Amino acid sequence: MSIDSGSAKKARVVWITRRFWPLVGGAERMIGYLASAWVEQGGRSILLTAQWTPSWSREMQFHGVSVLRLPQPKIRFWGTLRYMQSLGRWLRQNRDQYDCVCVSMLKHDAYAAVRAVGDKRPILLRAEGAGRTGDCYWQLEARCGRKLKYRLMHADAFIGPSETIYRELQAAGYPRSRIHYIPNGVPIPPPADAMRKQSARAALAALHLFLQSLAGTGPQGSRPILAVYTGRLHPAKGLAELLRAWERIRLWRPEAQLCLAGEGPMRAELESQIGERKLAGRVHLLGPFDSVEDLLAAADVFILPSYEEGMSLSLLEAMAAGLPIVATDIPGNRSLIRDGQEGLLTPPGNVEALTAAILRLLSQPSLAEQLGRAARQRAETEFSLDRCLQQHQALWDSLLQKSPSEHGSDPKA
Repeated sequence: MSIDSGSAKKARVVWITRRFWPLVGGAERMIGYLASAWVEQGGRSILLTAQWTPSWSREMQFHGVSVLRLPQPKIRFWGTLRYMQSLGRWLRQNRDQYDCVCVSMLKHDAYAAVRAVGDKRPILLRAEGAGRTGDCYWQLEARCGRKLKYRLMHADAFIGPSETIYRELQAAGYPRSRIHYIPNGVPIPPPADAMRKQSARAALAALHLFLQSLAGTGPQGSRPILAVYTGRLHPAKGLAELLRAWERIRLWRPEAQLCLAGEGPMRAELESQIGERKLAGRVHLLGPFDSVEDLLAAADVFILPSYEEGMSLSLLEAMAAGLPIVATDIPGNRSLIRDGQEGLLTPPGNVEALTAAILRLLSQPSLAEQLGRAARQRAETEFSLDRCLQQHQALWDSLLQKSPSEHGSDPKA
């Protein structure tokens, strides 16, 4: 089968991610962005994911994308096996509904997809995360990780969404001729202005009553300050250190509030720490958002204190929103933010430096505006969703030009 990327007929793409809404981290949002953007361009997207809770609907629509949730019982190992079986069965029985497959993460669902698709359709695997939180490290440590990796070697293409992940794929022994560097991309929202910020704050206050103060003014007409973190609530994100920093910030800037948007295993611990540190009313856990555009439009500063990142989608979204940013000085963040140019970088785990950088942005509005403007310009130029989708399309179009016998070739090639 051959599809001309410039023709009216576009590839029908199956996107696979084991976690999806309402379980939303950076990898899940990226797949959602790509799938919905492909629909907007006239293509067809079907997204396959796991049904983590029996009460969740088996089928739903997500920004124009047909989402199918496959069975996954809440039984360790058996739940994973059942999901893999269901995924493989769907891919085999519905080959006439898709032209190519794109899988997020090099884990169990990628293994099931490569086995089921074989040489019948092109299959692209997107590696996610870097370092100890990345797919390549997971394959070394996980049960059956090496067995999964051997099967994945038969995929047609491997996508590294950051330079760090791209190098990790090479170091892990994946076929170099099939590894492609395609940076993540995000939608570029309209430029921020005072009216849009006010509207976004009003919408946020309507959803979360404890944030009603954001829609008004404080003493002597002062406007409340809103700092935001978006992403997984996970120990590797440095959120414990951020709460320690906020204890100090509230003494200097009592009008400042911090919102943590996302879900994850650290939620209960964060709730406890907020109480112990007397930060109730100053720090808010908002839960997951299917879109963070309004939240970022309402914010004054974005903070990402993580210890490890591949290419943070949350950071890209904040850049696209034109927010001044404080992030940790780690390789994944340095690939997006240059210290003093698009944001401020601080050593990971350094509460004093994190506190000082946040206070610096809050006390120097001209610097904050300058950094936010530069961050948005870089996002527009290098990390737009349109550019990212075009690179994915070019890759699967090139694979669709091949004959079926060329798919799933020698893993050493």
